[in-house]
Amino acid sequence: MVTLALIGLVGGLITGISPCILPVLPVIFLSGGVQGARTAEGGRRSGRRPYLVVAGLTLSFSVFTLVGTLALSSLPVPQDIIRWAGLVLLVLLGAGMMSPRVEAWLEKPFSRLPQRQVGADRGGFVLGLVLGTVYVPCAGPVLAAITVAGATGRVSGHILVLTLAFAIGTAIPLLVFALAGRGLAERLRVFRSHQRRIRVCAGVVVIALAVALTTNLTDAVQRAIPDYTSALNKGVNGSGDVTRALGSGGSAALAACAQNPDPTAGLQNCGAAPAISGIQQWLNTPKGMPISLRSLKGKVVLVDFWAYSCINCQRAITHVTSWYSTYQADGLVVIGVHTPEYAFEHVPGNVAAGAKRLGITYPVALDNTYTTWNNFGNDSWPAEYLIDANGTVRYASIGEGDYGHTESLIRQLLTAAHPGTTLPAATRVADTTPTFAYETPETYLGAERANNFAYGPTLSAGTRTYHYPSSVPGDSFALSGTWSVGGQALTAKSTAGIALNFDANDVYLDVGGTGTVTATVDGRTTAYRISGSPDIHTLVSRRTARRSTLRVTLSPGLSAYSFTFG
Repeated sequence: MVTLALIGLVGGLITGISPCILPVLPVIFLSGGVQGARTAEGGRRSGRRPYLVVAGLTLSFSVFTLVGTLALSSLPVPQDIIRWAGLVLLVLLGAGMMSPRVEAWLEKPFSRLPQRQVGADRGGFVLGLVLGTVYVPCAGPVLAAITVAGATGRVSGHILVLTLAFAIGTAIPLLVFALAGRGLAERLRVFRSHQRRIRVCAGVVVIALAVALTTNLTDAVQRAIPDYTSALNKGVNGSGDVTRALGSGGSAALAACAQNPDPTAGLQNCGAAPAISGIQQWLNTPKGMPISLRSLKGKVVLVDFWAYSCINCQRAITHVTSWYSTYQADGLVVIGVHTPEYAFEHVPGNVAAGAKRLGITYPVALDNTYTTWNNFGNDSWPAEYLIDANGTVRYASIGEGDYGHTESLIRQLLTAAHPGTTLPAATRVADTTPTFAYETPETYLGAERANNFAYGPTLSAGTRTYHYPSSVPGDSFALSGTWSVGGQALTAKSTAGIALNFDANDVYLDVGGTGTVTATVDGRTTAYRISGSPDIHTLVSRRTARRSTLRVTLSPGLSAYSFTFG
């Protein structure tokens, strides 16, 4: 417990100084610090406001992180209802700082709380509570452990200790910053003589934070600033301290293998293979019967995490299916763990159709609740884990590439499991892993994760008509015509078009429905007939990568999810 508390405290301290807390610092400084300054003139300020704001923030953040996901999953409400409610309240609190009448109305429900006698400190704790619902710190190893425990309902005494220590650690830097604001305000006369203006300014900052969080501007700020705490976070769990203290040392060893920066590393000891559990349905097994790793002792097993509409996975699966067909007779078993990225990938029929198109005949486990994904501590599509005949993970390959090296390790394990066996010749499948350094990144089109939208940082949900701008910036897309923008996809209404400025050899569109996609690039127009559940379709295929603008028109009813590149 002591070790766990120290780990949580250190993890919280690191999080409290990380770049991801920068967007809330102006609010902490002005609303928690400057407004909490003790003055001789006003006479009523006790100076408790910094403590109340930080206490409220850390309390609500900890509670919602630990039990919020679990509670919401059991209720018929959207999973992001807490965050949206917090954003609305944040705007109201900002308005209250600017208007005494609004402030009085907001504080009326809390008038019976003990803090009613602390004068201008009133509302500080409420502000902190609201901030905690929208505060999203960097997910280091400690916070990840707390989040997973809360989402899966595994809240134990150890997790409570870890959460409490983490909250205290996070609160310390925030409190230091708030107290610095209070001290500055007490020393500078300009703050003492312009209290009303300070409150209005604080209200504006609070509302600005709510707008920035709503439009994901805070994400852009965090991406623009290098994570100067990443090395510290790795150090916290570099030797598996968190997982070992929580009683899961095997996953720590597995994480160490998965994080190995050397792609040519040989066979390793990554600990006992985690269980394949929480599976909703099995495909390609007799009568849909489940498979356990225990029943495969004596076999060499390759566990492949994938999603059927992931272009990176599709390129990797070409190699996986080849290994399976080549080495199955020699004792290789492949299990594809399908962990969905999109909502439509939860549908078994869609997964089965996708597996058939990709030529997958090995068993596929539908991991819709991320249970097996979490068992392995996985965080990427695709990812392969190689397990020897004794049930020990010997190698982890995250992402695309290095297929020849992975195959050589498969051959080593097969030979070790069956001495004297004569293996067939190694497979010869072209490695199509993109090597172009400046390739356009994957571009999501739905409102939840839309990136690189030419009109601004976000794409709002709803039905509206768009017009192309005079030019589309590099690695960005623009819309024309009428679209219905959903959380994960854009659905074409009338004269719907997408203009994409990209740099790559190949362009793929994840699209579903029934209709026609017409693509124009480099002066050439091609029409593609679309029918069925969402899937990847190749729109551009060239020998060399270069900068171009692709214009795509979709017939009404088609839904586009993302562009990927190769």
